[in-house]
Formats: sequence, structure tokens, C-alpha cells
Amino acid sequence: MPALTHLAPILFLLLLLGLTALDIALVVSLIRPGDERRQLIVWKASASTLGGIAGYLVLRVALNFVRGYEALNPYTLLTVMAAMYFVFLLYHRSRHGG
Repeated sequence: MPALTHLAPILFLLLLLGLTALDIALVVSLIRPGDERRQLIVWKASASTLGGIAGYLVLRVALNFVRGYEALNPYTLLTVMAAMYFVFLLYHRSRHGG
């Protein structure tokens, strides 16, 4: 059992580093230039991500009216946004070839 107590912080640190790498990859993917097909794929993935995040924020506003104010963690929101972006990016890449 003591081995698990030492393993948990290491796994948490690895998860945190992986999620931070995902956030950095989001920014790099948006900045990197490319041909028209790549720009279309990034545009569609970005638009889908924006729609998903906007829907999530609308739900959060409604929950804040019902339950009272709850703070929103910006790192969590950024990480969820990065994960959504890469899922949509993979979807649009497979759909448009690439």
C-alpha cells in the first residue's frame, strides 16, 4: 500500500504535464501556416470547438442561476477546450483527407 501513495503524485504530475502539452499544441496548431485544405480543417475544428464551449458556458450560466455562483477554473476550461479541439480536428481531418 505505501507504494501507491508515492505513485499517485507522480501520475498526477504526468497527467498535468500531458494536459499542459495539449494546451500548447492547441496554440501551435492554430498558429502554424498551411495550405487551403489545412486551413479549412483548422477553421472547421475551431468553429466546432467554439460552438461546444459556448454551449457549455450557457449551461454553466443556467446552473449558476439555479445553484448560485460557482467559480470556473480557467485551466480546466482551457484543457477541455484543447481536448475538444483535437477531437474535432481528427474528425475533420479524416473527413477531408489528411
